Amino acid sequence: MICRVWRGWTTPENADAYERIVRGQVIPGIEKRRIPGFLSIDLVRRERDDDVEFMTVMWFDSLDSVRSFMGEDYETAHVPAEARAVLADFDERSAHYEVLDRREQPS
Repeated sequence: MICRVWRGWTTPENADAYERIVRGQVIPGIEKRRIPGFLSIDLVRRERDDDVEFMTVMWFDSLDSVRSFMGEDYETAHVPAEARAVLADFDERSAHYEVLDRREQPS
């Protein structure tokens, strides 16, 4: 399993707009593609002193699945123009981690 991590930062004034774009357009657009091996995506938000940090964590079954999402240069960040317009800064490249141990907990 592969975990793809990306971070972006907005001003406090643009944070809600960015969240709406990601939740309303970006994530549904990714899901609509029905990428083989794409398992899930998490969006997290952290208020900081001078900005707001967002992080996406995407879960894939393999690097080949990530390549199906992004192509051969799979580390390139997927940041549509609408999202770029309200971000103050963002990672140009996503980090990929081999998941060694992930334990689902019983309800």
